Amino acid sequence: MSRLLDRLSSPSDLRGYSYHELNILAKEIRDEIIHTVSLNGGHLAPNLGVVELTIAIHRVFDSPRDKIIWDVGHQCYTHKLLTGRRDAFFTLRQLDGISGFPKPEESIHDAFATGHSSTSISAALGMATARDLNGEDYKVVAVIGDGSITGGMAYEALNHAGHLKKNLTVILNDNEMSIAKNVGALSRYLSDLRAAPGYSKLKSNVQSVLDKVPVVGKPLARAIEKAKNTFKYMLVPGVFFEELGFTYLGPIDGHNIPLMCKVFSEASAIKGPVMVHVITKKGRGYKPAEDVPSKYHGVGPFDVNTGKIKSGSAASFTSCFAEALLSEAEENPHIVAITAAMTEGTGLLEFSQRYPERFFDVAIAEQHAVTFAAGLAKAGKKPVVAIYSTFLQRAYDQIVHDVCLPNLPVVFAVDRAGLVGPDGPTHHGIFDLSFLRSIPNITVFSPKDGRELADMLHTALRLDGPVAIRYPKHETSAISSGPRTFIVPGKAEVLSLGRHANIAAEGAMVEVAVRVREKLAAEGFDVGVVNIRSIKPLDGELLCSLADKPLVTLENNSLEGGLGAAVLEALNRAGSSAEVKCIGLPGKFIPSGGVQELHQRLGLDDESIAMNIRQFLGLLRVVPEVASK
Repeated sequence: MSRLLDRLSSPSDLRGYSYHELNILAKEIRDEIIHTVSLNGGHLAPNLGVVELTIAIHRVFDSPRDKIIWDVGHQCYTHKLLTGRRDAFFTLRQLDGISGFPKPEESIHDAFATGHSSTSISAALGMATARDLNGEDYKVVAVIGDGSITGGMAYEALNHAGHLKKNLTVILNDNEMSIAKNVGALSRYLSDLRAAPGYSKLKSNVQSVLDKVPVVGKPLARAIEKAKNTFKYMLVPGVFFEELGFTYLGPIDGHNIPLMCKVFSEASAIKGPVMVHVITKKGRGYKPAEDVPSKYHGVGPFDVNTGKIKSGSAASFTSCFAEALLSEAEENPHIVAITAAMTEGTGLLEFSQRYPERFFDVAIAEQHAVTFAAGLAKAGKKPVVAIYSTFLQRAYDQIVHDVCLPNLPVVFAVDRAGLVGPDGPTHHGIFDLSFLRSIPNITVFSPKDGRELADMLHTALRLDGPVAIRYPKHETSAISSGPRTFIVPGKAEVLSLGRHANIAAEGAMVEVAVRVREKLAAEGFDVGVVNIRSIKPLDGELLCSLADKPLVTLENNSLEGGLGAAVLEALNRAGSSAEVKCIGLPGKFIPSGGVQELHQRLGLDDESIAMNIRQFLGLLRVVPEVASK
């Protein structure tokens, strides 16, 4: 017997299914998600928690006519299965496959491209406003999680939505709060009352009549409003949203399809912005993910039967940073650590447990994290802000205005720099060198391995100004014991000097450069390798001394404004006419795929780099030694 999922051709087909069949469909979708993510990796727990919610949304709203916007978007797998991508779902997050996030180029049902948090309400309000300006009448729905709604941008959008009073439905997917158990029945009753068609009309009519009563009418209306608000503050969990101008409905069970369909239908008929609060369980339907949802939030391939994650045993740059920070914090009580809702991802879990009073998770608020750190630094602390490269983009103004302008000693641990793989263009950290090195006062380091990362952290905590240390998601050599080395800003490390050419590489690309050197050596080209571990300031003196031979720059950043650009600028200031070849990531958004696959496609694998250098030297008529024998 075929699955219901296999018979589904479009989300409109859901309206022909009974609620019993929709529950069967939910089970089939969970099985499909678990199977695919076990092979490809992905965001498991968030997606398992919104299966019924997504089915109910698509049964009530008419996508693609109605616009459904997923905040962050890492919970969109059910949405993709329901909107014509079932047959391609096995390619999830793979090179040339379907994205793990909403992607309008992929489907007309993906109303808005997302990947970072707290953006959905702003985008939805923009669409609703454009709809009204165009004289159209489709519905707009934003789905936002309880984590994402902590972001300041979400509150800015809520405030504006309440002011504009546009018809807009915001669904708050809450998988942590216990409010449903406390006041669920009463809230459901109040939700039914307010959602009833006559409620808004009655409220409006009573207000109108009272306003017309001479002398006492308006004071009486104000008294009634005050009494109503007192009652609401006591009993209604959504009073905050109502004060912002939203009609609040909920909380309701986010796994009860009939109930959600009923409430969503009622919500869509209410004039003005509506907040529907649903309670879901992360990881629902797969016990390992239910038990430890944070472990299965974003997960690599795993064994379905045991839940065991298939991962390598080598240390990562992140774990090396975590170990080094603990070591430094043990010696210096002024060191504090800050993250924006990424405690485990940035390696700060053990720090948070060992030094809880010196650890701060500010939730999804990167801008606040940076300025909060600036305040700590101004008052004598040594703050270390651990944020992914792609998320640090959100706090650029705070880095410039609140940290670098006053030259405060804030350390930025810029994790996930460079290509990160299957999470794709919203998560590749390929612009941090470009946007950081243009800022005055900041020192920018890039370690070649875990040991050098530890030395850079040791150094950064002893400098008087801001420091950024960028490092990738890659595995690396573990930190060895022993005293740390102070790395002088602006000084490169010469690993070898070549007779024919030299490669100036940064970060994890230094290891690649060493392998390329060996490959070219076998062909008779003697190419040296220089570790440009200090990107800003740059070792201009050394670069000029290398200018008598062809120079190749190699980086894990966009070529536009990255290391290569910095080297060219330095040589130009020195009046050098050196022959330079810049190799790095193209100035474009890069799709999902394995890092090695992407490197091959983009010409950053060992053989492609070697070929690029051969061609460069050939054009300059540099002859390999074996050819001259």
